[in-house]
Amino acid sequence: MLGFETCGIAPVSAISKEHERFFHDWLEKSQQGDMHYMENHLDKRLNPRLLVPGGVSIIVVALGYYHPVSHPEIARYALNPDYHPLIRQKLYTLLSHIREQDIPVSGKAFTDSAPVAERYWALQAGLGWIGKNNQLIIPGKGSWFLLGELVINLALEYDHPVKSHCGNCHRCIDACPGNALNEKTGLNARQCLSYLTIEKKGSFSLEEAHLCGSNGCFFGCDRCQEVCPWNRFSQEQSLPDFQPFPELTNMDPATFSLLTETGFQSLFKKTSLYRTGLSALQRNHEAIKKFRSSER
Repeated sequence: MLGFETCGIAPVSAISKEHERFFHDWLEKSQQGDMHYMENHLDKRLNPRLLVPGGVSIIVVALGYYHPVSHPEIARYALNPDYHPLIRQKLYTLLSHIREQDIPVSGKAFTDSAPVAERYWALQAGLGWIGKNNQLIIPGKGSWFLLGELVINLALEYDHPVKSHCGNCHRCIDACPGNALNEKTGLNARQCLSYLTIEKKGSFSLEEAHLCGSNGCFFGCDRCQEVCPWNRFSQEQSLPDFQPFPELTNMDPATFSLLTETGFQSLFKKTSLYRTGLSALQRNHEAIKKFRSSER
């Protein structure tokens, strides 16, 4: 009824020391780039009990976003409505359903909106494993998923982590245009096209502009998922309220060159492009335009 592809449950606790060391090392190497929010509230990110006092169990859900519809310059998830309010609303609906069983319970829902180590908890809840592309891969389903979490003050029956089935495959690492993926050190966001076109603040360096322009990336990048063998199992999302916007699937990014801030807000407020902002999207389009002009 809620449309989640799968869910799992884990006990709330501090994250493992191994993951904590890896995360601290990742930050020390500045691999988060301009995403300084990753450094904030570290105590809560490393222990959700501090984020939700009284939390006992964390329910992790996965919402599929795969559609055969695509756009050559926009990541597939961004063609759909903004997922943040959608997933949170569905998680609070789930909480209401639990209460309807005469179970006294309180909880708080999250989806990429608080210092929660989402993929770590998806792994602990048995949804899948973290692939070499840094994405959660769900067995028999692939990686085209968005995650949400509901932390509640109720003990439940818990699931267990799934071991990795990436094996010796490294197609995602080989396909990454910016060489941002490393099997041992993880993702270097500063070289990732998704980071550069969505999260990067300010102007591009010459190298960043060439990387984005030469790969035709206006908003995000799906290369590491497109080559993943597990995504041959992907199923099309059928939720009526989570279908691609035709105006996005058919959009020419040159549109952004002519938009005012008011026009941008009116057209894109319900999309994931809105948070990146008009000036950054115009910067992305300019990088693509300059590269194509130089190729003529």
